[in-house]
Amino acid sequence: MKQLSLTGAAGQSDILIGRGLLDEAAARCAEVFSPSRVHIVTDSTVAPLYLDRLAAQFDLPVSTTVIPAGEAHKRLSTVETIYHDLLAAGMTRKDLILALGGGVTGDITGFAAATFLRGVALCQIPTTLLAQVDSSVGGKTGVDLPEGKNLVGAFYQPRLVLIDPCVLDTLPDATFTDGMAEVVKYGYIANADILDMISRPDYRDTIEDVIYECVKIKRDVVAVDEHDTGLRMILNFGHTIGHAAEKLAHFTELTHGQGVAIGMVAAMRLSNALGAPTDLVPGLVGLLQKLGLPTELPYDREAIFSALLSDKKKFGGTVNFILVREPGKAEITPIAADTLHPLILKL
Repeated sequence: MKQLSLTGAAGQSDILIGRGLLDEAAARCAEVFSPSRVHIVTDSTVAPLYLDRLAAQFDLPVSTTVIPAGEAHKRLSTVETIYHDLLAAGMTRKDLILALGGGVTGDITGFAAATFLRGVALCQIPTTLLAQVDSSVGGKTGVDLPEGKNLVGAFYQPRLVLIDPCVLDTLPDATFTDGMAEVVKYGYIANADILDMISRPDYRDTIEDVIYECVKIKRDVVAVDEHDTGLRMILNFGHTIGHAAEKLAHFTELTHGQGVAIGMVAAMRLSNALGAPTDLVPGLVGLLQKLGLPTELPYDREAIFSALLSDKKKFGGTVNFILVREPGKAEITPIAADTLHPLILKL
């Protein structure tokens, strides 16, 4: 087992990575928390696989909320459902909420934990690769609005994150592939060795090491910039145009990983248009295609430009883009909207 810790404004978050941790969840929670009851939030896909297995470990009253699976349900109405279930279960501020699922479940549950009674202890147990390498760590929580992704949320660190690579064995190939987009992102923004690791035919055999390297990068970045005002912005590589594409896809036609993959290629092309010394597009496209991820932006460019103007990354008249001019090194580049417009139209 590997262990990392993240110290933030609200205290320490322990991140454990190891096979079999799902079956040790109650024991691991007992080392960190002292609740009188536990509430597990999961989704309709994960519940039949792991909910009973997790709940049975606790010698405390356990209540549950099973939300519909999918980004389309990442809404305030879903959070309200969780609130009602927490109240019905008699949850107090001294109790524990567990998020069991992928990125959507983790984001929704994290937001509910942050805001219910102004904050209840949270443990994240991510069950998808995307959630394990990215969204379960760092404390970003939130829900979508029709105008865009994650426009309502809070920074709320989980006290404990339990990452069990064994649960990835039950993932459909398409869902596993979706998470690989975030892995590629980490390779390009901070550690090019990750790109070598996932280029090997047997990379899935060492996925625990891949997860560790990605989480370590995120831990290091969040430790410096917990509230996303500076360095943490590099984690948005591929997300600016990616989120715009997801919005145009009504959060149903594209997965998050697909949006990020498309967005990374678009950001690389934007970097070229701004005078990058080396064309990194062919290498990125080749790797993404090898992994089974899309590389081309399928939406009208004018619509993409309009959509990204409502993103959180827009500040006044500029949009912060994350550009990569050398594998393993990212740059935060503010681009004026009037400069960006013609460049987007040429992507």
